[in-house]
Amino acid sequence: MNLTEQLLQKKQEGVAKIPKEIYAQMTKATQDLVDKHLSEKAPKKGEVIPNFNLPNSKGTTISLADILAKGKVVISFYRGGWCPYCNLELKALNNLLPQLKELGTNLVAITPETPDNSLSTSEKNNLEFDILTDDNNSYAKELNLAFELSDEIKTIYKAFNLDIEKHNGNTNFELPMPATFVVDSKGVILYAFTPEDYTTRLDPETILEVLKK
Repeated sequence: MNLTEQLLQKKQEGVAKIPKEIYAQMTKATQDLVDKHLSEKAPKKGEVIPNFNLPNSKGTTISLADILAKGKVVISFYRGGWCPYCNLELKALNNLLPQLKELGTNLVAITPETPDNSLSTSEKNNLEFDILTDDNNSYAKELNLAFELSDEIKTIYKAFNLDIEKHNGNTNFELPMPATFVVDSKGVILYAFTPEDYTTRLDPETILEVLKK
């Protein structure tokens, strides 16, 4: 199965396992984000993506400018290692690394999780690319990707034993949209995927199609 099919299967599993009234609340929260048209404010194809200086899971600061000096880059935002959809995406991206290398393209993932938690995510998924910590979603906010969880979702996540505060090391309950940007060596966005729906991710096949053009 490709990533899109895996995500759909995961969503169907959630529908089967999660109580209907809770799943309805989760669906409504996602629709509320869609209705706010958050993606309209996010960076678009043809724009230059802002630089970042963010620490990886080992504490080393990584600069977008330094990555671009080596060629193109795929930048993927994810919510956290606690998110099953994120883990599916990270594994799919990791499998894409050999083909990205052939196309002269690097890969980084950005998350609001602390470096310790992102290291755990990396080790759990055997990732071979950098995960960068965006403390307080500062970079995501610069790109208009961040939003605060609704009170209903905060309650649901706590009931699921998802401690977002502990994962992110703060108390603001903010997460980024699961955006992915394909960027050329000059920082120009070749493709922007900025969905409000966290169950939707950019399929690796689309990334390859963009890079091969």
